[in-house]
Amino acid sequence: MAKHALLNNIEHKNLRINTEKSEKFGNNKMHSLAFPFEFKEIQAHYPIFFHEDVQTGNFVALALLGFEKNENLFLTKNGWDADYIPLVIEREPFLIGFQEKIENGETITNTVIHIDMDSPRISSEGEAVFLEHGGNTDYLNKIADTLNVIHGGQNTTDAFMQALKEYNLLEPFNLDIQLTNGTNNRLSGFHTINEETLYALKGEILEKLNSSGFLMLIYMVIASHANINKLIALKNKKENTKSL
Repeated sequence: MAKHALLNNIEHKNLRINTEKSEKFGNNKMHSLAFPFEFKEIQAHYPIFFHEDVQTGNFVALALLGFEKNENLFLTKNGWDADYIPLVIEREPFLIGFQEKIENGETITNTVIHIDMDSPRISSEGEAVFLEHGGNTDYLNKIADTLNVIHGGQNTTDAFMQALKEYNLLEPFNLDIQLTNGTNNRLSGFHTINEETLYALKGEILEKLNSSGFLMLIYMVIASHANINKLIALKNKKENTKSL
């Protein structure tokens, strides 16, 4: 269970983080949360789909990493075999926290960095978090920038997902895959862009989507599906290696 603590250079002055990407650190997941502001990088490597929370009806975007539970086809014995890793993975084991304080009689909420002290990434080796005399290392500054980008992009993320729902641009998606060893895999439980609905949108709506930057994001999602073939190739390679 996660044990979150406010990061500080006194209690955590000797803290080090193992940034290796491997199964032992929980990187063997078939998908990762993906934020719209990183679609440009993600679509170059991974298929992007959407998942609905059936209780709230809200959607999140996901980068697909495998076809089965606990399968990340980009993990190798040498680490993560792709030029870009989703930010929600790169920021581990850190996360955004919030701290309230009173200034001039008003309550101000500031963002702060929290760390999961139960994370297996906390190690006696790896990236130092603080310098010898208490300053931030370049590694921590990078983490802080990543967390700020994630937090700062939340409003855009919410607005993008709302636009997809408002214009009925999401539809359930199923994919049947036959591997070279004869086995079949079915990918289900995800949503994707309804291209028929997209192409039927009128000019005013298209102009609105374009001016907000959402139209480009939509086409990035569609373009990302070309990476399904890459995933299938990686899956075939994995299964064929097993049979040797």
